[in-house]
Amino acid sequence: MEKNIAENILIEARKRNIKIACAESCTGGLIGAALTEVAGISEIFNGSAVTYSNEAKKNILGVKDETLKNFGAVSEQCAIEMAEGALKIYDADVSVSVTGIAGPDGGSELKPVGTVWFGVAMKKTNKKSQAFMIKFAGNRNDIRNSAVNFALNKILQNIKEGF
Repeated sequence: MEKNIAENILIEARKRNIKIACAESCTGGLIGAALTEVAGISEIFNGSAVTYSNEAKKNILGVKDETLKNFGAVSEQCAIEMAEGALKIYDADVSVSVTGIAGPDGGSELKPVGTVWFGVAMKKTNKKSQAFMIKFAGNRNDIRNSAVNFALNKILQNIKEGF
């Protein structure tokens, strides 16, 4: 299924002559891997920053230290800053970010295992950056794979609606 979504992303992005990028934490590069399963994706996919640690989020994507201290890495604010950072460093038109708790450990009462935040940023539209929180069920692999599918669908949706 991921390959079909990635193929549609390629088709739609080609039509609109746009570039995409990602910033990944809990998915650890799986979104980029799903995209690069498709031949020709390099025409529209500039890259994915795997920023698993808070230091990487700050140093690579420009996530603010205050954001991480005040809201945490698994938050709306961090997801937006990650998406905006990817948009900038990859000179893309659309970016998606993902940051969450895939488990089996690391959850809390406020942010249980399965909590995943997604950010979407777009360069040449009037749309503000957005964030979405989903609570996925299942084991670590289920949560990560669900996050990949959600992110790919968000990319496709924003390409179709935003350009």
